[in-house]
Amino acid sequence: MNDNLFDNHDHDEDENWVSRSQRKRDVEALQKLGERMVELRPDQLDKLPIDDSLRAAIDEAKRLTARSALRRQMQYIGKLMRHEDGEAVQAAIDRFDVTKKEHNQVFHKLEKWRDRLIANDAQMMDVILTEYPHTDIQHLRQLVRNSQREASQNKPPATAKKLFKYLRELEESK
Repeated sequence: MNDNLFDNHDHDEDENWVSRSQRKRDVEALQKLGERMVELRPDQLDKLPIDDSLRAAIDEAKRLTARSALRRQMQYIGKLMRHEDGEAVQAAIDRFDVTKKEHNQVFHKLEKWRDRLIANDAQMMDVILTEYPHTDIQHLRQLVRNSQREASQNKPPATAKKLFKYLRELEESK
């Protein structure tokens, strides 16, 4: 008779049962996701699939400076996160990270191109003209000449910065 005591247990409950530790880990994960959202820029927050009350709580957390108040606000954000689609929010934040990584890659590529132009790499001019056919070649050559002159005279790289800015404008208009 004692052997059958546990056999009457419903097996569906086992599938839905979540340990207390697992629930705590889930809540902590949502709170960490909330912390990441507080670090986002307002334009990025606008793109997140969150409701207005959570957005207001995030804005309030950005305003707070006292550690204890910020800690309580982060707990509140974690509580509000329980009613959100955490996976959708995480996916949106991950897209921002990928965009940031791609942005950094383009930034480094343009820096290398600028340095090669200043070093008088003739092939680099052809690469830029192929990549950006709408380039104002006269303006580009003038920026390169002025940057080379600055470098040879050990002056601050004001024109080199303008050259980089022009390359970035070309990339953005692509």
